[in-house]
Amino acid sequence: MPVSDLNGYVEYRVQKASRQPLLNFILADLNRSGCQILFHTSADRVPFRITFETPFGERMGVVIYPAYANQKETKNRPPDEWRFQLKYGKKERGEAKIIDLWQDPAELYTTLLCGISPETGFFVGLDPVLYNPTKLFISIEFKQREVDEILRTGWHAWERENVGPRADSEVTSGDVFGVQTLVGGFEGSFLRYVRFERESRGEDPGHRMLLAERYGDRKADDLLVPPGLAEGASVDAHDPKHIHALAQEFQMSAEEVLDLISEARRLKMAVRGWVAERHLHKALSIIDGVEDCRILDDEGAPDIELRYRGSRPITIECKNVSRKRYADGSAKVDFQRTRAAKGNPCSRYYQPEDFDVLAACLHAVEERWEFRYVLPENLDEHQKCEGRLANNVRVDERWTDDPKEILEALVKK
Repeated sequence: MPVSDLNGYVEYRVQKASRQPLLNFILADLNRSGCQILFHTSADRVPFRITFETPFGERMGVVIYPAYANQKETKNRPPDEWRFQLKYGKKERGEAKIIDLWQDPAELYTTLLCGISPETGFFVGLDPVLYNPTKLFISIEFKQREVDEILRTGWHAWERENVGPRADSEVTSGDVFGVQTLVGGFEGSFLRYVRFERESRGEDPGHRMLLAERYGDRKADDLLVPPGLAEGASVDAHDPKHIHALAQEFQMSAEEVLDLISEARRLKMAVRGWVAERHLHKALSIIDGVEDCRILDDEGAPDIELRYRGSRPITIECKNVSRKRYADGSAKVDFQRTRAAKGNPCSRYYQPEDFDVLAACLHAVEERWEFRYVLPENLDEHQKCEGRLANNVRVDERWTDDPKEILEALVKK
């Protein structure tokens, strides 16, 4: 039976004996990192809610949806498979049970969704934004090789692809499709995990993977310092020639505006999301013959629209590549929506007429704002959904780094 308060925070009663080891693991690991626990809820309800103070005097709060990770042998399942199941409350007959994963509107608490193995001493975390809302009861599987890497290095991240329900009729609003990034940590890594989730909230899988890899570096505190400043470069932020109109409006220096963005997680996430589109817009705008190039801000619409040598409006869809490449080194685009309309799983796949050009941003693999371009007619068709495009897209010889070549091909049609 769920218990809720006025802020939309909902707790589910569970068996205390089965959840106490999970809570003990979290509390002990935060203590191991030098944190002082200020408050925590009982293990007889989930999510766990914990507040603590770090060794640096920083006060933090977490809301944790936990599960027990195990390697219990299961019929018709691989012997090297680990899994954890999200199971809160009783399973009702009929439609699947869908729950919201609470996100603090005041951003004081960080939401975590993870499986924990107290006996082995590790945890595996899912993207709580991608899984919100989530369907009960779902099972998350991962291989022994991932666990071995967690135990070997103490911090490990990898990508997996979730294909969703097998039957079309089983699709619900709680189903998650496509590539997702998982992170895992050994004892002593839970504080790092909290910081990572606070930083990566809302990021696409490719950049979530990039951030996870950087958090594996001991210099994680310097992640987003601009290279020029890190090397000691400086500018006179008070020189009138360098003051942006927005800085003038805020009555702050340009450096102070950048500091504000860096310190405000949601603001930084929003800015980063626009950076790829801005770089793409810049690359397209300087092409001879391009006119009326603009960034679109409509829900569900392509990202950029332009005209080329007096053509009709041409639309460009921009997608980030995955952090993980194919075996031959080719970049990979997970080209599908994360959710599908109920009862219509094919709706998560794009149609060729949804856009004129697909642009792949390579930042997640190259760490440079570079792009490759392709026409939808040169993309593979989906094998099961007629009239839709395949979701696993390889950036290969069909793509070009010259957008003018693509635009010329379009106007000649």
